[in-house]
Amino acid sequence: MTHMVEIRDLHKSFGALEVLRGIDFTVDQGQVICIIGPSGSGKSTLLRCVNLLETPTRGQVFVEGEELTHPDVDIDAARRRVGMVFQQFNLFPHLKVLENVTIAQRRVLKRGKAEAEKVARDNLAKVGLADKAGSYPAQLSGGQQQRVAIARALAMNPDLMLFDEPTSALDPELVGDVLAVMRQLAEEGMTMLVVTHEMGFAREVADRVVFMDGGVIVEEGPPEQVIGDPQEDRTRTFLRRVLDPTSS
Repeated sequence: MTHMVEIRDLHKSFGALEVLRGIDFTVDQGQVICIIGPSGSGKSTLLRCVNLLETPTRGQVFVEGEELTHPDVDIDAARRRVGMVFQQFNLFPHLKVLENVTIAQRRVLKRGKAEAEKVARDNLAKVGLADKAGSYPAQLSGGQQQRVAIARALAMNPDLMLFDEPTSALDPELVGDVLAVMRQLAEEGMTMLVVTHEMGFAREVADRVVFMDGGVIVEEGPPEQVIGDPQEDRTRTFLRRVLDPTSS
């Protein structure tokens, strides 16, 4: 069976700093994989290598059987199949919400204006923002802006969604609406790779949790094992700090 994502012996260095040191794992169609770990463990770099925003130093990345790391790959075509949502919303401040969600459709997918706007409105409705199509980003809360960013990624009809700590820049009361949208996508069968500190979300939604530290995968498995009964000391120490910040 072809995996949706397959990562083989992935390494990434920035100068002398080795950020990823031999990552191997797979993601199957419809799975939600949550990647957890301390800052600097390589989680975001891993996602950026999957989307070719960073070029791996060594190793291979396959999406639906196609090697994205092959020197002859069409990077633009490969990226169209992979949606990405970042910590920061990266919306164009001078464009209204509807335009933010249609611009890539029209420029990259060459959709006509009417089709692009229909797709945009459908996806804005999906994230609960049908009534904000005519607003500018500055008129929205951070959580609403992040949901627009999700709608924008979905409008490109990706086969795989990558989320890089999508709630970390949000005020606590705005986190729930974004996680609710992500839960809905998971229920609809979207394949998702999620870097997150939201342990409740990982426990409820993930098919598998991957704990990274120091550029390697320390432990992985179902959430009830990795979060509920971790086997590795490094995993236990990290979770103790995240789940009870007052502990030393």
